[in-house]
Amino acid sequence: MPVIPFLLLSVVLHGWVGWRLAPALASVSATAAIWLWVLLIASALLMPLGLMARRLKSGTLTAVLTWAGLLFMGLFSTLLVLTLLRDGVLALALVPAVVAGFAGVDAAWLDPLQIGSAEAVPLLALSATLWGFWAARRTARVVQVDVPIAGLPATLHGFSVAQISDIHVGPTIRQAYVQRIVARVNALGADMVAITGDLVDGHVDDLRQHVAPLATLSSTHGTFFVTGNHEYYSGAHAWVDELRRLGIQVLMNEHRVLHHEAGHGAGCATVDRDTEMVVVAGVADFSAHHFDESHRSDPAAAMAGAPAGARMRLLLAHQPRSAPAAASAGFDLQLSGHTHGGQFWPWMHFVKFQQPFTAGLHRLADLWVYTNRGTGYWGPPKRFGVSSEITHLRLVPA
Repeated sequence: MPVIPFLLLSVVLHGWVGWRLAPALASVSATAAIWLWVLLIASALLMPLGLMARRLKSGTLTAVLTWAGLLFMGLFSTLLVLTLLRDGVLALALVPAVVAGFAGVDAAWLDPLQIGSAEAVPLLALSATLWGFWAARRTARVVQVDVPIAGLPATLHGFSVAQISDIHVGPTIRQAYVQRIVARVNALGADMVAITGDLVDGHVDDLRQHVAPLATLSSTHGTFFVTGNHEYYSGAHAWVDELRRLGIQVLMNEHRVLHHEAGHGAGCATVDRDTEMVVVAGVADFSAHHFDESHRSDPAAAMAGAPAGARMRLLLAHQPRSAPAAASAGFDLQLSGHTHGGQFWPWMHFVKFQQPFTAGLHRLADLWVYTNRGTGYWGPPKRFGVSSEITHLRLVPA
């Protein structure tokens, strides 16, 4: 969105919140009403400035404005929603008040409701933002998931995948944050690591050092990556080259065959190399063709040429919307991200209108789909009602 229209929209929305809350606060405390307006004016100005900050040449000023703008964005999002909900409650309360008025009954109880709710809205919004900041900045928790696969060969029982997704390395997520994620993933001792897109928000030259810790990810079979929509906003071709330089296998509508021996070493169970394998495929983001037609997402092409006898076929696809095509192509399991699980209340309730699955493990025909809630966050450093996660998936016999 252009800066001027966004600034005007920001001023209008902040002004509306002030108009709805400040009069009730002023009836109790003029100071509280003044502080609300100070908060709203600061938010209305800093939100657009935070989005423009990357254009500045001063690193320190850019960082300060970006952090301030994004923090206020998270705060105002909740403040706006709670103000709308307050208006809904007051509208419902007006009905019995009007009825009471016609009956000659005093409806004085409506005033305390208006004042109390006006006091509660900013306090609740601030509390949710502080909690959400802590939840977003801590290292993502590990979520253990068992995926039952029919006909799973014995050598693949317990085969594990560490999935990270939607880290969004950029203005507020930097090297130290990524390093903590890498340490937690490495502690899992997984058989492979999957990065399912939206790794970055920015160009390679600006973020190279901040994604560098990913080179130290360790697992039996290595790390695999597929592009998300944000890679295409950030120069996808350059990022593909950079990740390959780091030793990460980027799958662009293609696959790899992993021959996995139980126990990972000599003296392990004999492997039937015609059937006991994992086909790991990956597709470009669902919307990639809008940026580069040669990157059009195609699960069938990713499966092409895979061994016909393979008992486990795994697809990495950034968006859950790839699931119908993945099911048609014969995959057993799809790992996705993109949704962030909604990231913070109340947006988790709206994701389902754009994606078939919001979070967790779901079934589509013969295909399992797991949607990671995001290992980082996008935009406001805020997670409220939705935790970030590192997923540790384990294949088990159905």
